[in-house]
Amino acid sequence: MEKGTVKKKKQVLLYYCVEMEDVARKIASESDSIILHSINWRSFADGFPNLFINNAHDIRGQHVAFLASFSSPAVIFEQLSVIFALPRLFVASFTLVLPFFPTGTFERMEEEGDVATAFTMARLISNIPISRGGPTSLVIYDIHALQERFYFGDNVLPLFETGIPLLKQRLQQLPESEKIVIAFPDDGAWKRFHNQLVDYPTVICTKVREGDKRIVRLKEGNPDGCHVVIVDDLVQSGGTLIECQKVLAAHGASKVSAYVTHGIFPKRSWERFLHKNDGSDKAFTYFWTTDSCPHTVKAVANQAPFEVISLAGSIADGLQI
Repeated sequence: MEKGTVKKKKQVLLYYCVEMEDVARKIASESDSIILHSINWRSFADGFPNLFINNAHDIRGQHVAFLASFSSPAVIFEQLSVIFALPRLFVASFTLVLPFFPTGTFERMEEEGDVATAFTMARLISNIPISRGGPTSLVIYDIHALQERFYFGDNVLPLFETGIPLLKQRLQQLPESEKIVIAFPDDGAWKRFHNQLVDYPTVICTKVREGDKRIVRLKEGNPDGCHVVIVDDLVQSGGTLIECQKVLAAHGASKVSAYVTHGIFPKRSWERFLHKNDGSDKAFTYFWTTDSCPHTVKAVANQAPFEVISLAGSIADGLQI
């Protein structure tokens, strides 16, 4: 390629599951080279999937991607059925975009008899058929344990992305007068993210056991007078974040906010963070999360302190690799 020549973007045909339709439309709006294609998600009377890939003949020789959401065991089988079918339609290449790898928190055995479901899921994905272009490209954001990249076989090429650049963009929009400090709820979060946030002072919390309880303590750093942003890959019940907020406030933090790439929030646990109408209970100034978990996005829409940062632009860029 001659110097100064702009590389032409490849056209990508993007299929998507029902839950991710809004995200798919945002991705397509980011680039004229991404064309949405649909699937008929139907079921037989017995409940098993009755699926149809629209425009199947037209995708031969094309670059094809599928945007998935494995939000519950109930939807995984129907999506895997489509994921296994698409590469066999003589496509030029196939990319699976799975923003949230849901079994990532159960990645190891603590005792004999434990089933490491993260490994099971990785094995399933690793058996996606090879397309004409070779192994499937797999895009995942902030997988819970970095060693999980080694769970995937040679039939897939995992591309591990992160939502941290999107957080940094949002932090740069805050008033310059705010002294931002990044807090990590434990050493694991620090190891994962600190290299991406070197421009900010840091605070590290830790959990210590006292009797039958695990207490959050400040391990190092000084939050006094600062707007402290707790950073982690995901949130479930939110208990750890709430305890961290209390510790940081007790040590003088002027504001506390939180960022997680994946807001899972089972059993509507996001409600614990809502600002009350009477002005009380505003422990978190902002709570940023991405749209990797579509059910959460709908639940927290327009509810303070939540703000959803979309992965759409990042995914659109990833589809051009």
